[in-house]
Amino acid sequence: MIAKLKGLLDETGADWAVIDVAGVGYLVHCSSKTLAALGASGEACTLFTDLQVSENDMRLLGFAEAGERDWFRLLTGVQGVGSKVALAILSALSPGELRGACARVDAATLARAQGVGPKLAARIVNELKDKAGALPGGGEGAGLAAIPVGGASADAVSALQNLGFKPAVAAQAVARAQSELGEGASEGELIRVALKRAAG
Repeated sequence: MIAKLKGLLDETGADWAVIDVAGVGYLVHCSSKTLAALGASGEACTLFTDLQVSENDMRLLGFAEAGERDWFRLLTGVQGVGSKVALAILSALSPGELRGACARVDAATLARAQGVGPKLAARIVNELKDKAGALPGGGEGAGLAAIPVGGASADAVSALQNLGFKPAVAAQAVARAQSELGEGASEGELIRVALKRAAG
């Protein structure tokens, strides 16, 4: 699976960008917030990615931050939320606003996103209210536990997800491991302790 792209921004569209990585152009679908963070054509950029495969389509999604990708994965786990709707939500709300809305069970805030009706917004906040504190967001809902975006902790969360743990469970376990081991913990140490927490 493609987890990250590092290259030059070739061109952008309404909801996509082409990233030139050593002469190969990757078409990546992005939220408007991620597109705004990429900079100008020809500039170096890095995107965290998620590859979605269906019967008749393969789609690469790109995110400016690993935390945004974590939220994308959580959102698309909700029935009725596909990649387009998840990107629309991430275009309308920052991870912090999204986390705050889910923690408060505030469906009206989610309904601001294009293509999200009141019923779907209510389903999203009800399903994610207990998981909101485990994912990055900062700002709103600061009392909720969150792991730092990027670095060893984000890589450890990714590793646990690859082992089959749900994003929220992986994030919570790594956050607990980080608080036990301290900021200087390596990815390997975090994974070892987080595995015990997630399994226990």
